[in-house]
Amino acid sequence: MIVEYIRYTIAEVDRASFEEAYQRGSLSLAAAPECVDFELSRCEEGPESYILRIRWKSTKAHLEGFRKGPHFSEFLAAIGPYVTSIDEMRHYKPTKVVGKGGAVPSLFEWAGGAQAFEELFTVFYKRVSDDDILAPVFASMDENHPKHVAAWLGEVFGGPKRYSTEHGGHEHMVGRHLGRGITEEQRRRWVQLLTDTADVVGMPEDPEFRAVFVYYLEWGTRMARLYSGPNPPPAMKAPMPRWDWALTPPYVPGKS
Repeated sequence: MIVEYIRYTIAEVDRASFEEAYQRGSLSLAAAPECVDFELSRCEEGPESYILRIRWKSTKAHLEGFRKGPHFSEFLAAIGPYVTSIDEMRHYKPTKVVGKGGAVPSLFEWAGGAQAFEELFTVFYKRVSDDDILAPVFASMDENHPKHVAAWLGEVFGGPKRYSTEHGGHEHMVGRHLGRGITEEQRRRWVQLLTDTADVVGMPEDPEFRAVFVYYLEWGTRMARLYSGPNPPPAMKAPMPRWDWALTPPYVPGKS
């Protein structure tokens, strides 16, 4: 992944037309398969300064793919009048220094922390034992299994790395599913019952959290079914998955 930064100095009289030009040009960026995402920002302290950030698959994808492809001509036609206002245009390679601040709570924190996840899975696995479809799958379940799964999902949702440090991480989880032959009916029932249990124990009901919650359950259970089948994917050494709000921002009560 390569990040291109383009700095502009735009006179006050031209700012509205400049932003309109990039609004038109953004359609070409959005259609370009070489482009990952983009953002145009204006400086608060000096409103004549703009920075355009574009993430490309690679520098080559930008210079030889996009610029020689079908979308560049329309893009240039839209923003061409402002090319002479460019102060800098360079590609930057991201470093390993990356992270998030504390302004946005993790999914783990939003859900209520370790206690909330342990309650969720304690109640869930009690219901599993009475479920005709799932009970046979967990007939020999260890009494600590609910706590282990709670530690897994808590870590996946941004909580402490307990599953990695205490239970063997992703490799151990994969190993627990190998050869089990989970059926699609069992997978779907697991998702349905856990989603229902989230309602029973009072997990957050806001659409933003529940959308990400179900998103992970669908992904996770489908991966589990693949690992349990005759030809599991070669992901034994893969790192723990980490889920976040992604494109679904956290719900803020009282705000639309």
